[in-house]
Amino acid sequence: MPTSAHELPLEMVRNRPQLVPTILRTVFGLDILGEPSITSESFADLSPAELRCDATVLFDTRDKRTHGVIVESQQRFDDGKRYSWPAYIALLRLRHKCGATLLVLCPDENSARRCAAPIDMGHPRWVLEPLTVHPGLLPPITDPDEAARMPELAVLSAPAHADGPHASAVVSAVAAAIDTLTGDTGPLYHDYLRTLLSDAARKLLEDTVTTAGYEWQSDFAKTHIAEGRAEGRAEGEADAVLSVLETRGITVPNDIRDKVTGCTDIDQLKRWVRRAVVIDHAEELFD
Repeated sequence: MPTSAHELPLEMVRNRPQLVPTILRTVFGLDILGEPSITSESFADLSPAELRCDATVLFDTRDKRTHGVIVESQQRFDDGKRYSWPAYIALLRLRHKCGATLLVLCPDENSARRCAAPIDMGHPRWVLEPLTVHPGLLPPITDPDEAARMPELAVLSAPAHADGPHASAVVSAVAAAIDTLTGDTGPLYHDYLRTLLSDAARKLLEDTVTTAGYEWQSDFAKTHIAEGRAEGRAEGEADAVLSVLETRGITVPNDIRDKVTGCTDIDQLKRWVRRAVVIDHAEELFD
């Protein structure tokens, strides 16, 4: 099962190829004729045999293949891609006798900007300009029905908007959309989303899930929600310990601060809060 930040966006494309034309239309104003479908991601039958892109989406009408899109998930800029990406495009065009587009999914604006640098092929006027997307380029999805129609788009978009003016609506919509998915897909998307959200947005998501009474489809997500709540409570108790000490004018050395903030035992943290009220030196906290 895919779990990495690199693999999850690709899994979304594999689960719902319609995500690709939606992004191309929404961000770049490109409309591609035909119905999208996921296909082989390997060019092993062509030379050079070692070339393998992340994902390929092909577009077909009733009587012909109209276009192909190479989809790459790129966490950071890799200079080597300036040589492999043009090869992917050329080989797809050769294999399927149709036009080809390169779409690069990036986690943030900086990586998207670097990956979008034009690739000069050396031939006059032949320059490949990768189409790169990061969450900030996607619109906020605040309507639960819209999110349910394209859960993958809602998940990709949410991290960029979950702290903005539409935060509550964005988080409610994406939570409702995830709840419509079956099997392990919903919990997988939920866990991926949690890793990208800020602390405040993550708490809002967890509160929304609890308040709405969503029933996740596996113990995996329930465990992570419980862990998230416990983590938030531990962070709050640790802050309380340090705040009491600092308010009383007690200097807190870095090693003691690290021990407090690294503790996940809520009962222990509560005991330290009570100790912080009466001690004179930070070192006495652990006596």
